[in-house]
Amino acid sequence: MLAAARRLGARSLTQSPAPPTHTGLPATCAHARSLATSSSPSALAPHQEMHGFVVEDIRTVGELKLQAIRLRHQKTGASWLHISRDDRNNVFSIGFNTSVEDSTGLPHILEHTTLCGSKKYPVRDPFFKMLNRSMATFMNAWTAHDYTQYPFATQNAEDYANLQNVYLDSVFNPLLREVDFRQEGWRLECTEGTWGFKGVVYNEMKGAFSDPAALYATRAEQHLFAGSTYQYVSGGDPKHIPDLTHEQLVDFHRTRYHPSNARIYSYGSLPLEPQLERVARVLAPYTHIAPPALPPMDVEPQGERSVTELGPVDSAGSAPDKQTRFSVSYLANDLRNVYDTFALRVYSSLLLDGTAAPMHKALIDSHIGSDYSANTGYSPYTRRTSLAVGLQGMAENDVPLVEKRIRETFLHVHDHGFEPRRVEAALAAVELAYKHRTADFGLALMKSLTTGWFHGVDPVDYLRVSDHVARLRADTAQGSLFQELTARYFLDSRHTLRYTMLPDPEYSRRLDAQEREAVERKVAALTPEQLKEVDEKNARLAAEQTQGAEDLSVLPTLTL
Repeated sequence: MLAAARRLGARSLTQSPAPPTHTGLPATCAHARSLATSSSPSALAPHQEMHGFVVEDIRTVGELKLQAIRLRHQKTGASWLHISRDDRNNVFSIGFNTSVEDSTGLPHILEHTTLCGSKKYPVRDPFFKMLNRSMATFMNAWTAHDYTQYPFATQNAEDYANLQNVYLDSVFNPLLREVDFRQEGWRLECTEGTWGFKGVVYNEMKGAFSDPAALYATRAEQHLFAGSTYQYVSGGDPKHIPDLTHEQLVDFHRTRYHPSNARIYSYGSLPLEPQLERVARVLAPYTHIAPPALPPMDVEPQGERSVTELGPVDSAGSAPDKQTRFSVSYLANDLRNVYDTFALRVYSSLLLDGTAAPMHKALIDSHIGSDYSANTGYSPYTRRTSLAVGLQGMAENDVPLVEKRIRETFLHVHDHGFEPRRVEAALAAVELAYKHRTADFGLALMKSLTTGWFHGVDPVDYLRVSDHVARLRADTAQGSLFQELTARYFLDSRHTLRYTMLPDPEYSRRLDAQEREAVERKVAALTPEQLKEVDEKNARLAAEQTQGAEDLSVLPTLTL
């Protein structure tokens, strides 16, 4: 199965400049019979209507050799960003705002269940089944804090149309059967006389929470964003996943997986009009709805807080007395301020990355700990961004020393700034990264702008890299930008978390005991008749899992 990279916390799981880093499929070359493509600038004009979409804005970004076209579906309000660029590795994605109000993992389990067949393509896991019927260079899906996204990439126009049809039917017309919910989400199951929880997502998140580094980053983020949607785990906390019902899943899909709540992204050299026509046919049955109210995303400043908790011992790590994890996290800018977000990305790199970075000298070179803590770095994946600095592989009695060195380093940056040559090198690296043409350039662009887009930022603003670089060069040359950022967000922070996780050899044992107690409560709440029904459902699921080959002829196939 194409495993989606799940977001456990801001940097808990593998994380790139947008949602988690993903492993796509091996790149392939477009076949000679690939349909004709067009990379010429769009002939569209602002306010022009085409297939039910109206053009809202068109902008050319010369340094990236692309044209960005923003459109909106008039009937439903669906938002579309098309990036026209001379690149045969074309990308398509559709995503929905799926912010959460609990840690049941609802959007994560829905993502899994969505990929268990749709009305037009009623086969289990159509994405996986398309692997040998497609020339896709990338197929995946993932759940982030505030959205769920379904992207693919291919170099063949016919293949692009086929995959687009499969993806759109999967998200808008999934079967969402209870049997699939029980397989992908969670279920009670009796094995050799012992009841327990099972399920793909349940087991996946148990594994994620058993990783000390991932757990540390997740808990630190939850405490930093207490009182907001980010205090919950969108991927699901194993303690809370069994609270989710199939009915809640179906209702969540009905209200969230709607065109009015959608962001559509396309990129590459394929012409836009045929895509508009295909998508317009899918959206035709829908009318505009008011998307559900979003849960709280802002955090009320709470001053300085200290939290200490117990966590698992890393069996592959150092001695238990050197497995303390500590960090200081700071609430930073509003994500919707694109320039501040850009400036703080550069700031974080200068502060932390490489042996010449001030924090590296203060914390890593000192050998107080083995490495930065898992949450260290700038996290622009929440409405209010954050920056954290800390160590892992350290002794508990060194916590005050680490905190002191972090404070002293910020004071040094405030008084002296960063070396001009390092600043210039960092800016040059940013420019090069965006201008360097790579095979996954379209996917990288999508990841870099998606979070802000779901928070109302004009996604094209993220593409104005040269403007941001020029402004930052001017600000650093004419004033003390980085010193000002240091004072505003770190030295004079109105919301700071000091988070310590101590290794506990009994942690895993207690966690297992808590799980057994939760299972016992679930079983005790059911009547004998209900338990018999659970057994019957498990038998049907087992039979379906072992059934013979499916009729895959319903899936489109690329003809060569």
